[in-house]
Amino acid sequence: MANKVLVTAALTYANGPAHLGHLLEAIQTDVYARARKMSGDEVIFMWADDTHGTPIQVRARREGIEPEALIARAYEEHLATYRGFGVGFDIFYTTHSEENRKHAGAIFAALRARGDVEVRDVEQLYSEVDQMFLPDRLVKGTCPVCKTPDQYGDSCEACGSTYRPTELIEPYSTVSGDKPVLRTSEHLFVGLGRHEDFLREWLAPTDEGGRTILQDSVRKFVLDWVDKGLRDWDISREAPYFGIEIPGFPGKYFYVWFDAPIGYIAATDKWCQDNGQDVDSWWKAPAGRGDGEVEIVHVIGKDIVYFHCLFWPAMLHASGYTVPSRVQVHGWLKVNGEKMSKSRGTFILGKTFLEHVDPAYLRYYLAARLSNNQDDFDLGMDDFVNRVNADLVNKAANVASRSVKALAKLGGTLGALPEDAGELVAACTARLAEVPGLYANFESAQALRLAMEMAEDTNGYLNERAPWKLTKTEPELARSILSVGVYVSKLIAAVLKPVLPAWAEKVEALLKLDAPLTWANAAAPLPAGLELGEYQNLAVRLDPKQLDALIEASKQDVAADAALDGGGEGEAESFDYEVEALADEVGIEALDGVDLRVGKIVECEGVPKAKKLLRLTVDLGPLGRRNVFSGIAKSYAPEQLVGKHVVVFANLKPRKMRFGLSEGMIMAAGASDDAVTLLELDPRSLPGDKIS
Repeated sequence: MANKVLVTAALTYANGPAHLGHLLEAIQTDVYARARKMSGDEVIFMWADDTHGTPIQVRARREGIEPEALIARAYEEHLATYRGFGVGFDIFYTTHSEENRKHAGAIFAALRARGDVEVRDVEQLYSEVDQMFLPDRLVKGTCPVCKTPDQYGDSCEACGSTYRPTELIEPYSTVSGDKPVLRTSEHLFVGLGRHEDFLREWLAPTDEGGRTILQDSVRKFVLDWVDKGLRDWDISREAPYFGIEIPGFPGKYFYVWFDAPIGYIAATDKWCQDNGQDVDSWWKAPAGRGDGEVEIVHVIGKDIVYFHCLFWPAMLHASGYTVPSRVQVHGWLKVNGEKMSKSRGTFILGKTFLEHVDPAYLRYYLAARLSNNQDDFDLGMDDFVNRVNADLVNKAANVASRSVKALAKLGGTLGALPEDAGELVAACTARLAEVPGLYANFESAQALRLAMEMAEDTNGYLNERAPWKLTKTEPELARSILSVGVYVSKLIAAVLKPVLPAWAEKVEALLKLDAPLTWANAAAPLPAGLELGEYQNLAVRLDPKQLDALIEASKQDVAADAALDGGGEGEAESFDYEVEALADEVGIEALDGVDLRVGKIVECEGVPKAKKLLRLTVDLGPLGRRNVFSGIAKSYAPEQLVGKHVVVFANLKPRKMRFGLSEGMIMAAGASDDAVTLLELDPRSLPGDKIS
């Protein structure tokens, strides 16, 4: 009996067009689903737009339209883009649906019946000018942890801390700028800690069948949250809120992250209605791989792990729905080594890409680099061109093109494979046998590497045997040798099929196959005497000028200003400058060995023959004075610095320089030598005081 596999990508948020970050995930998911289908599994790729929440309201208000009109427009944009990239979902639905309302209500009722829902009075920020309670994303203020200004009401983009809006320092409404007041209202909470035992069991390294549910790094990350204590989850928001009203609580709406993942179930329900199946056979079945069991596989970005690996499985388990069998987490997309940038033209919308470059090439490049880890992905434009041309044009397409075109001069029919090709054919079929398992483990890069090895070896064989020199003297031998190229091209097409389905279709038509390529039939021999169909070009060279035009078009693309940076409940802001990408997350213990102190600059002078350096004498109070060299001479004159209170890395190992000994470091920020600003402290701070 075929395995039942339900595959999802994270829902695309509906307040902006789909960009390459969305497409990385969409393509990775599509490749996985197509590969599982080639194994004969019953695979359904369920997907939808995420349509509720505050950013939708804000965007619609700004455009002077109703939220329903905004999400309808986004739906058509997303649908066209994903279809343009060949994403083969079985359904692309919306969370603004009756099915979503039904299942959200059912899950809420089940949680409430278990006693998992608690109603509490909560102090909230209320804008008397806007006449509304301010949800997380309609209030900003200074982070209560790191004191960074202009942070949203739920989390700080500077230090990563999470908090309640009421904890913000000097909060203000992002709608009117009004300073809100505190008012009390009822909110609904789910006690996530009540589900700790289940979550620890679900997060165990493997399920009963020995399969990994989470990558090890993700599991450790999630378990750290569990170990620190699970916080109760506020699942309600006040009207006005674009979403699903909570049954039995007029004027209260489900927080978008409550109903968004339920969109997976809603999409399945809609598909089942249209295809004569029962949604319960997918979402009320045991999780696993046996008869009547269902695998649910989620593909998500690392920014939404908390919701998918804690709230979501707890909700499903508590309400009797099938829990995920696997959550595959990927990293963020960078372009040319940096975060996608609008000013540099590397914040690229899917629809803009489609206008300039064959989408099949992006599918291949992403799949040829992706593995099952969660490392960030760098789309290097030069590497993109080189990889496509080297692999697809010079290797894979070359095997088929040179073999088929030479055979055309011999009547276009195949011969029996020669004996000396036995080792090559055996090696290629052995590689093919590895491929299904690699795809099933999200190791597409390794799978495609095997296809390129087949192409390299076969091109080498053809070069060595030179059948084109034999077409007149030994035509049947030439036919046999060239037939090796055609046979291996079939194996390569099978490996490429989840990534490049159109490539496989061309090869299937060329070989007049009775059935589409699968893992089961791909290695079947081709009969001698088979008359080949018409050859269709499989790949053409990618011109770097196409990418130059894409970058330029992206700079001009005003629609990019509205694109999202992810699928969450926040709209990306546009900046006219660039900063370095954020380093990997670390624990608080990473600061244990760093001792930062208040220092007062009491002397400052230039350094002869060192135009960038200034020599500072820094007073650390009871800790004495330090001699520090700092490369800030292009940003500050010595007289500007005397008397300033600054941050000093005080326990940095002294460094001997040719100008003298440097006994610490002054903390500063800036992208270039002439744009440095010192981290200046309040003059009331005391030299030597520890900074923590």
